[in-house]
Amino acid sequence: MFNVKHRNDRGYTEMDWLKSRHSFSFGHYYNPENMGFGPLRVINEDWVEPGTGFDTHGHKNMEIITYVLSGALSHKDSTGKEGVAITPGEVQMMTAGKGILHSEYNGSDTDTVHLLQIWIMPDEMNTPPGYKQKPFAPEEMHNRLRLLVSKDGAEGSLVMKQDARLYASRLDAGTALKFPLVSDRKYWLQIARGTVAFQDQNLDAGDGLAIEKEQGMLDIKASTSAEVLLFDLPL
Repeated sequence: MFNVKHRNDRGYTEMDWLKSRHSFSFGHYYNPENMGFGPLRVINEDWVEPGTGFDTHGHKNMEIITYVLSGALSHKDSTGKEGVAITPGEVQMMTAGKGILHSEYNGSDTDTVHLLQIWIMPDEMNTPPGYKQKPFAPEEMHNRLRLLVSKDGAEGSLVMKQDARLYASRLDAGTALKFPLVSDRKYWLQIARGTVAFQDQNLDAGDGLAIEKEQGMLDIKASTSAEVLLFDLPL
């Protein structure tokens, strides 16, 4: 079963410093029929204005991934980590565990930060909090899926506390991408930039594709230069 989640059907938040699109129920956008997809609980596409950011706030028992599309986002948390600003090609992985306080800030005077913030529910509760940040070489994501985050740290990926995998790819126009599907897993494809063709339709930036009970091959092709994230999730 393939189900396209249209970008304009997402929730929307707008403040003087932040614009955000919510793929799943979040904050003031409450939809009890859209509370996530398996353990994938949040995909927020955020635009943070220059010189602003998220003040110190807390999280508990959530795996939080930050994926920057443009600009740079600084991070500080209660474990003592104060990361170098996260930029495109870097991934931040934060385990909230039994509790963590953190803040995120756009230190630029001129440039908006455009990012995806992703929450995945863990399979272990009340663990010690943790923070990791890693750059991935552009060539590793060029026209292929690069594993960024996983349960076991395979291929140098960051480790999260869930039997899930997050891949990303930056595609040239005309490039095809295939991924094997198994029926006892579920998958979410998020279009971060550009347009990709799937079956007889185009998926544009902000669209999502939910995949369940499928066996075979996911087959997409970039109609323009594009950037996609693929989540491989337990049922």
